[in-house]
Amino acid sequence: MPAADTGTAAVWRPGATGPLRDPGPLLPDPAPVRRAGTPEAARVEGGLARGLYASLVRGRRFNEQATALARQGRLAVYPSSTGQEACQVAAAAVLRPADWLFPTYRDTLSVHLRGVPAAETLALLRGSEHSGYDPRRWCTAPLCTPLATHLPHAVGLAHAARLRGSGAVALALAGDGATSEGDFHEALTFAGVLRAPVVFLVQNNGFAISVPLSQQSAAPSLAHKAVGYGVPGRLVDGNDVFALHEVLGDAVDRARSGAGPVLVEAVTYRIDPHTNADDPRRYRSESEVAAWREHDPVPLAENQLRAAGLLDEATVRDAAEAAERTAAEQRAAFGEPAGPDGPDGPRPAPDALFQHVYARPTGQLREQAATTAGTRVSGGPEEAPR
Repeated sequence: MPAADTGTAAVWRPGATGPLRDPGPLLPDPAPVRRAGTPEAARVEGGLARGLYASLVRGRRFNEQATALARQGRLAVYPSSTGQEACQVAAAAVLRPADWLFPTYRDTLSVHLRGVPAAETLALLRGSEHSGYDPRRWCTAPLCTPLATHLPHAVGLAHAARLRGSGAVALALAGDGATSEGDFHEALTFAGVLRAPVVFLVQNNGFAISVPLSQQSAAPSLAHKAVGYGVPGRLVDGNDVFALHEVLGDAVDRARSGAGPVLVEAVTYRIDPHTNADDPRRYRSESEVAAWREHDPVPLAENQLRAAGLLDEATVRDAAEAAERTAAEQRAAFGEPAGPDGPDGPRPAPDALFQHVYARPTGQLREQAATTAGTRVSGGPEEAPR
């Protein structure tokens, strides 16, 4: 006897058998969806395909230049997305201007492709105050360094957008390591229950810094985790920009239609170190990296376009020139090493660290501020945070 159907939500009854809901429609693809090198690639419109390719070329140059700036001391740190550019490009391409992007610290390329100038996109990695850009202007949340803490925020914004009837969708980016965090669980739980118009893109690059996926999860795939929250899972080749654009686009359209959230796992690989301070030779082999270089998203897209007769030398030249203009913008924005009184302006006063934390500072916050200032905090009742 199946669980009883009350007309609203399935509930258990004595003697019931089987799940409350049929998990079949939620199960992810049996293998990563691919389009490049397959007959299905012919369905990609020529103009779209060339635009995605140009963004990939621009993205690769963006990563190269930002990495160089970090080595020169012009950025404090840079978490490169080299090898993952297809995820970045597709994420930016499927969103409307009023949709919201929730990026991680590694997703600067997707932020820049939304139109945010390079100086603002990379400012946080320079050590500048706040996020470096106006989130409301660009409908893009600040770069999130703590794993998964931005995911519940994305769900909340998406739910609010649905209540207001704005039609906006939130796209939250995360890595495989984020799926091991409590905030991931909470976000997926609320998204599934509220049927929030939010899409989660998990960029599975195989490592949470140095911890391999095999030590993070025993699930058949990270996309399978969606089933436990009543959310459909999708599995896609994270280096195939055409497949990503299709799968992510379908997920965003589904969320916008009111059908609820989707979790997309993109199987990809981080070619560069975790950051410029990392030595990946400690935890992965050169042969492994070499195998993934053979599946690089940029030549994968280029080869597909050439095979389809959609790429000529003028298009290649135009894409390369646009990429160099982006690199020049990055160099111009960070022409000098970061310093206390350089082009970024004077270093913020230490007490600024404690501003804008709570509407009314707690006793602990006042004590910390006083310690920093070298003074003694006066007694008084502690005010609860709002």
